[in-house]
Amino acid sequence: MGEHKILKNKWFLYLTEFFAGVSVMAVELGASRLLAPYFSSSQIVWTIIIGTIMIAMALGNLYGGRAADKNPDPARLYRRILIAAVWIAAIPVLGKYLILGVSGLLIVTISTNFLVIAAFVSCMLIFVFPLFLLGTVTPSLVKVTVDSLDDSGRTVGRLGACNTIGSILGTFLPTFVTIPAVGTAVTFLIFSGVLLAIALIYFLSEKTRLRAVIIALILFLLCLIFGRSTAFAFWEDDLSYEGESVYNYLQVKEDERRVSLSTNVLFGVQSVMMKEGGLTGMYYDYALAGPVMAGTETPKILVLGNGSGTFARQCLGYFPGCTAEGVEIDGKITQLAWEYFDMPEAVQVTEYDGRAFLQAVETKYDVILVDAYQDITIPFQMSSTEFFTLVREHLTEGGVMVVNINMRSDGEGSINQYLCDTIAAVFDAVATVDVPGSTNRELFACLGTAPADRLAAGAERLEEPSLRALMARVGANLVPYTGGSLILTDDQAPVELLGMRMIDGIIEEELQYYKEVYARDGLRGILDDFG
Repeated sequence: MGEHKILKNKWFLYLTEFFAGVSVMAVELGASRLLAPYFSSSQIVWTIIIGTIMIAMALGNLYGGRAADKNPDPARLYRRILIAAVWIAAIPVLGKYLILGVSGLLIVTISTNFLVIAAFVSCMLIFVFPLFLLGTVTPSLVKVTVDSLDDSGRTVGRLGACNTIGSILGTFLPTFVTIPAVGTAVTFLIFSGVLLAIALIYFLSEKTRLRAVIIALILFLLCLIFGRSTAFAFWEDDLSYEGESVYNYLQVKEDERRVSLSTNVLFGVQSVMMKEGGLTGMYYDYALAGPVMAGTETPKILVLGNGSGTFARQCLGYFPGCTAEGVEIDGKITQLAWEYFDMPEAVQVTEYDGRAFLQAVETKYDVILVDAYQDITIPFQMSSTEFFTLVREHLTEGGVMVVNINMRSDGEGSINQYLCDTIAAVFDAVATVDVPGSTNRELFACLGTAPADRLAAGAERLEEPSLRALMARVGANLVPYTGGSLILTDDQAPVELLGMRMIDGIIEEELQYYKEVYARDGLRGILDDFG
């Protein structure tokens, strides 16, 4: 190590270990944000990310140790760091295209587990190689840093501490600082730049591999120019807003009739505002049966998962004198609600978790809408008997709970059966109705009188023709639910696996169409269909 001037002071080696730890965790958290708009941010997707990254790190450790024993030249390590830096910088430029390419290829090649396989393959292609290279850092530095067996334990301990402290910083910085402030793309570029700087300091001080340094700098600058865009839906050119919050990817789209909010690039609308007012044609309309069932002309309404305030806005419009209160954990969505969706000032919104909110207040409501389920991302703490018991305790004597279930299915052992059985174990009477033209199902739960009887009584008092006609359709299709034994609890609520099974079936049905197009017209047919 004597001929390497910069390495005479071991602090540079410790800094290398520190920033390697920072970058690994930053890339891992960035990976979740890159994949979430396409595959959701469920625990299953997180499992895929963590699993593939751990595989990469383990292989990197093995290779790094063997390579260091064979040739301990530090230049080989810093060259790997240089390559990892450039690869990470390229992720914002190429990552979204790889994800869509993988998804398009799998459409015509697999029949089941599309979401899991697509997320896994995407993660392997995008993240395994750079993290494999970063996995070689620790064993390589041990080889360079340890001078003798007398202080080997202390030296390795310091390296481990630097890596761990760096990992801690790399965990907090992206989540609370860089991603909310500048977005996922720039976050990748920031931590890529840190690694690049470490490698450049080494090579410039040693006056070696300068051509490789120049090439790396040029590639990084190109990524800096072309990778700063936060456009996950790059094919959309008419979005009113696209950005990120601590919790979500967010997209606001506007046309002549409505403004809509989506937290997923490829499908799904979470909130909507009709420019001319009136009914939305979505599940919010069917949920209006809740205030009708409540049996009071001025119901007090709470929305857990307020979004942009669609349901609260409708309630204020159709039930004059009512009060509407919302709970929304994502403060950025609430900001968008004020800016793009004309959420009424009368709607009081609390930025909080829905269950934690109920635990903190004693207020009782006539209607509580649970609208916190997003595709397969179902908060387990808002799906258990303990949670629904908490909701029941916050309802008035004639109160009604409404639950929006995103993915309806009647399959044995489905997530919907679990949710319905769990709710039926807490409430006296439960009924459901499917929303036409969507995968949504609205569930109504009451104490005492059955939902159908309450709806019939309440609908007689309605004067607005469109709402009265809608309630007639809801009543005609309302199906009483008898509870079973599939109960979710705080201790055991496998909602991720159940939801994944559900959405896999939905995707399989949708993919069948494109498989038929591919079989008939080939890849050109699919491209023409999207065009």
